[in-house]
Amino acid sequence: MSAKNRNTKQKPVYPIGKQPGKQTENEPDFYTKHKSTLWTAIVLIVLTIFFIINNTREVPDQGSYPPNYLKGKTANETSD
Repeated sequence: MSAKNRNTKQKPVYPIGKQPGKQTENEPDFYTKHKSTLWTAIVLIVLTIFFIINNTREVPDQGSYPPNYLKGKTANETSD
């Protein structure tokens, strides 16, 4: 055979640690796979806790009322 017909294909050069025989498929861990779902759930839980705390507290009325104010009646009921 002549030198022209030979394939002079060179082997690809891989960086150290990336040889094709040594590669293993690493499955992503749980956190990286479900990161957005976890953070969404955490934010919703925190917001729910704040909502419950805010709506279950009894805040006493502060300050004085205007003259002729009847507690428990609205403006529509007083005009009857």
